Amino acid sequence: MPGPLNFGDLKKYLAFGSGVGIEIGAQDLKVTAARVRPDGVEVVGVTTIRDFSQRPAAQWGLEYSRFLQQAGASHLAATVLLPRRETIVRQIALPGVAPRDLASAIALQIDSLHPYGEDEVVYGWSRLENGSVLLGLLRRATLDGYASIFAEAGIAVAVFTFSAAAIYIAHRLPVAQPSVPNIGFVAVAAGENGWLEVYGESAARPIFSADFDLPPERAVALAISELRLEPDQAPLSLGGVLPVPRKNPVANDLSERALPYAAALSGACPWLGSTVNLLPPEQRRSNSRAMYIPTAVLGVLLFLVAGALVGQSSMEDRRHLKALEAEIAQIEPQAKRSGILDREMLRAQTRSRLLDEFRSRTKADLDSLNELTALLKPPTWTSMVDFSPGAATITGETDQAAPLLKLLDASPYFYGSTFVGSIAKSGGNEQFQIRVARRARP
Repeated sequence: MPGPLNFGDLKKYLAFGSGVGIEIGAQDLKVTAARVRPDGVEVVGVTTIRDFSQRPAAQWGLEYSRFLQQAGASHLAATVLLPRRETIVRQIALPGVAPRDLASAIALQIDSLHPYGEDEVVYGWSRLENGSVLLGLLRRATLDGYASIFAEAGIAVAVFTFSAAAIYIAHRLPVAQPSVPNIGFVAVAAGENGWLEVYGESAARPIFSADFDLPPERAVALAISELRLEPDQAPLSLGGVLPVPRKNPVANDLSERALPYAAALSGACPWLGSTVNLLPPEQRRSNSRAMYIPTAVLGVLLFLVAGALVGQSSMEDRRHLKALEAEIAQIEPQAKRSGILDREMLRAQTRSRLLDEFRSRTKADLDSLNELTALLKPPTWTSMVDFSPGAATITGETDQAAPLLKLLDASPYFYGSTFVGSIAKSGGNEQFQIRVARRARP
């Protein structure tokens, strides 16, 4: 007899849906439509919209509409990948924060997670399997520009996201997945103008995502250093870590079109994994009216159950209710006074804690600065060191930037060091910017 159905089997049978993914390039839009079923993935169509930024939006919007009709996907809203170089991707750990408080905790840190100063930003986040959070940030003006041109073209958009979030979801769909090392992997795809898109996962770091203007060997070495993998780890192609489609048009070469494919998969089954969505909720379009059927059915069932309960009520129940209401009315003033006192006490404790933290911050900053002075010896030099509570950003030059991560992580003052952006060459040196977390000191 077959064994009991486990959670993995249930997820496999829930892998049922369709999605359209769009990758925004410098000149073109790459579009992929895919259908996900428990027995595998079918790519039902691919197209490339050329020179979208130089053509009237209505013109290429009509081209997109014809493609959806041919693919049988006119009812679908798109999952759009924003350009990687315009999006800031962060992975933050929030130990001890309850799930219901994550949104507030992230909102308090947003101003320290981007370099845009007073410019307004939009952001989205989702939880990773290890409990940390994947966060994406973008200038609001940039997002509004893309949202406006897609709306002018008549393209329904459900999600504006970025490559790392889409790949993370697509890599975990319960369909035919390629074999990748359990210890982690690094995947590479060629981008535009010689840039490389690099994505990786490991036990030390659930997600690594960056684009590099470096030779492939150098970019892979930096990614392996960030992921704490073995130096001889062989890189994979980005399409090689995504589900293997059982039906795939010849035009859909995953070595060149892995990102729109990942976007289509992440949008096909949103109930299996929530991707990071930077589009405000009021502007999001749903994929199908059919998604409201379960809600309507549950609403009808709830109405029927409520009617049955009302029909079974009796006079005795009403008498008990009146007695309870009378007792509540007597106790309510005392409960309100207790609540006011609790709030005042919490406010006083918070003020006291903030004052204590402010007094200790100057000494902690000086200690951290002394530690950096001792660690970063010539030929390494810094042009700027920016301290914030719990973190520091270091900008400078050195002959070899990659070893600095291990050097900083070995310090009792710092941990979780990571490069911000890509490393640039300057003469014989490498210009770097490192963001590092600061350990609490007694």
